[in-house]
Amino acid sequence: MNQNNGIKIQILDSVILALREDIGSGDITTTSIISPNQQLKAKIIAKEPGILSGTGIAQLVFKSVDKNIDFQSKIKDGKPVKAGSVIALIKGPARGMLTAERTALNFLQRLSGISTLTAKYVKAAGRKTKVLDTRKTSPGLRILEKYAVLKGGGNNHRLGLFDAILIKDNHIAAVGSLKKAVTLAKKSFDRIEVETKTLAQVQEALDAGATRIMLDNMNISDIKNAVKLIRISNKKVEIEASGGVSLGNIGRIARTGVNYISIGALTHSAPALDIALKVI
Repeated sequence: MNQNNGIKIQILDSVILALREDIGSGDITTTSIISPNQQLKAKIIAKEPGILSGTGIAQLVFKSVDKNIDFQSKIKDGKPVKAGSVIALIKGPARGMLTAERTALNFLQRLSGISTLTAKYVKAAGRKTKVLDTRKTSPGLRILEKYAVLKGGGNNHRLGLFDAILIKDNHIAAVGSLKKAVTLAKKSFDRIEVETKTLAQVQEALDAGATRIMLDNMNISDIKNAVKLIRISNKKVEIEASGGVSLGNIGRIARTGVNYISIGALTHSAPALDIALKVI
């Protein structure tokens, strides 16, 4: 199985789980009052401005409930929407459309909210520093939420524990020292990222041969000193700032010269964008 097929399966699994959660043994309201032969036309509209994400997932939700539903997207993912913008036009069997409505909107609202918040952080950071997401995602929705970060102009850090080395404080505590942790990891991998909390740990990470150093929860002064220390020692080492990042301070952090700023709030604290379906 290639990676793309694996991702498609994960997305389909997420949709099926969400529909099963909502529909259960059946949509008793819709089946009680809507004729099996009734057809509907509807539109999905944005009720506030933001960055759109998740139209393909919304379409998959409707098609999973009833393959005869026609879903026509009017705005591409990653594009801005205004209040009142028509995101998609839908027509087809009324029962399927009404049953799929909430689940489709939940995905659209959640993913668009992440893209919208990400775009704000990217703008505040400026062009020279890349904004990264983290693993602080909703269980079972990581692929989709990281997709939404990309559509907001951000970048993915790592998808999971399997695709990059990141030695964190608890790894260091378990092994006994930062140097030992890096030395062990270097036996199998070339690229090693290490989380550091002090300038002494930054120096230790440099001495151990880390290729990326994360500056975790450091104040601006310490970040500046760490950047200077790393640049003097080895200009090839990548620098990432993380922890305590907000829209109010990301610009100052970016100006210290770090390469990356990782922000858990992109996925764990993004407010949903207000999106609705209206029958025409």
